[in-house]
Amino acid sequence: MACNNTPQNEADHAAHQHQEPASGETNTAKPKSPRMQAMANIGATHIHIDYSAPSVRGRNIWNGLVAYDQVWVTGAHKATSVDFSTDVMINGETIPKGKYGFFTIPGEQEWVLILNKNHEQHLADDYDPALDVLRVTVQPQLLSENVEMLQYEVIPGMDKAGKIAVSWEKIKVELPVSGS
Repeated sequence: MACNNTPQNEADHAAHQHQEPASGETNTAKPKSPRMQAMANIGATHIHIDYSAPSVRGRNIWNGLVAYDQVWVTGAHKATSVDFSTDVMINGETIPKGKYGFFTIPGEQEWVLILNKNHEQHLADDYDPALDVLRVTVQPQLLSENVEMLQYEVIPGMDKAGKIAVSWEKIKVELPVSGS
């Protein structure tokens, strides 16, 4: 699904977000983990994220449904993908434009955020660390409000900088990104 809303100018487009079912999903059938998208521009770089969004539904999430210290698809079902329209800088490394699988290794005190060359896989079943292009360790943020459904955001900042944020239950992690 392309970014089909027509912004009035580039500033409007930079802040343009989509939190809607991905193509092929209908609003009549309500899957428990619907396919969703988040997208925006950071600088001139369009970042598009496609993911499945599970809900808490009263479950114990951290070190329960999602195990600590194990690779997680950071969604449900098919791997989450992140597509960069141009090369980006993350943690001092140049990441070539293209589509990547987004994985995490959640922990109680820190998380490892991973971009992997294989974005076409079910859960983390075929995850191969040899295909990682980036691993960044971050501190999870404790949220004051519960986020019922897993949510990705592309958040533009100043001077071609921004971040990809993932929030679920009472935890949020962020990956700083610099576009072109």
